[in-house]
Amino acid sequence: MKAMSTTVRSYSKINLGLAIGPVRADGFHGLTTLYQTLDLHDLVTVTARRAEETWISLTTNHPYVPTNERNTAWRMVERCLAKLDVRAEVEVHIEKNLPVQGGLGAGSANGAAALIGLERELGVALPGVERLHLAAEIGSDVPLFLLGGAVMGVGRGEQVVPMPDLPRTYCVVAVPAVGVSTPAAFKEWDVRHAGLTPDPKLDRLNELSLAYASLSAKTGDSKPGTSGIVRDPNPEKKQGLSGESQSNAMNDLAENTLLTLVRTGIGNDGLQNDFEEVVFPQYPSLRITKRQLMGNESGASDSPAIYAALSGSGSALFGLYRSEADAEAAQRRVQASGVKAFVTETLPRTEYWARMFAG
Repeated sequence: MKAMSTTVRSYSKINLGLAIGPVRADGFHGLTTLYQTLDLHDLVTVTARRAEETWISLTTNHPYVPTNERNTAWRMVERCLAKLDVRAEVEVHIEKNLPVQGGLGAGSANGAAALIGLERELGVALPGVERLHLAAEIGSDVPLFLLGGAVMGVGRGEQVVPMPDLPRTYCVVAVPAVGVSTPAAFKEWDVRHAGLTPDPKLDRLNELSLAYASLSAKTGDSKPGTSGIVRDPNPEKKQGLSGESQSNAMNDLAENTLLTLVRTGIGNDGLQNDFEEVVFPQYPSLRITKRQLMGNESGASDSPAIYAALSGSGSALFGLYRSEADAEAAQRRVQASGVKAFVTETLPRTEYWARMFAG
């Protein structure tokens, strides 16, 4: 094997909102979700060279991560080589920093990172549409990591559309020790919603899309490389602002944007994650953690979250905050109850790709 390698930051995601629809003909539930990538990441290192026969090796620092074809990154490498009609010897090492099966998309992100690293190593890439099709074959959350930033997901979540980015916002991710089974959560949802059919008065699977699209349409343009959400209608007024004033202005913009999104979410209930309806009764401690993130506990009113929710089916939860100080206060509240919590930031699309390669 050659000494050179490619290391890719394998970023995480949260679900700002998630709506569950009826079971489709293929047995999957229809979903609409708004993904958002975060700065928290694993590191995926790929070393590859062309060879007469394909050979794949995968190592990791985490004892519970599979090192064979059950691993998303392994399957991605194997299928990508087949689609490219290329044979190669490939080594993949996954340095895990993110929780396994925590609702942050870590395994899916590893698969996308392995694809990006492999293509760079071999100097060849699949066309964009084929890359997304391949990612969808590997897993429902994989395609979003080939876009980054704010991403709308429909179908099983695998049909993705890039959305105007939210402002970079402080985020606290809480990682409880409890594990949540996604299949079990869907099963409980079906029990609670037996005979669920689309409501002709309110298609909940489109409501989140419409709310976000209408919000972004009101707040800016759609020029490539810019965020429609953060476009300043009066940029000349800020030229004389100090660094602190500019930071405060951005914090206000982030808060206003997120509050508008939260309030114009699904139906009359605002932005939400439907999984909370079935997961919180089964795991009451997760509801408590959400309250701690929100700042609803006694004495926490000085650092409330703009928004907090379960990510995916859990067990990770997150809160979004006006300032780093508010985020750190929320982290302390959560950690005081014995739950791990990390302070990070949302990662807009431009930064997602600018910082993708770690070396």
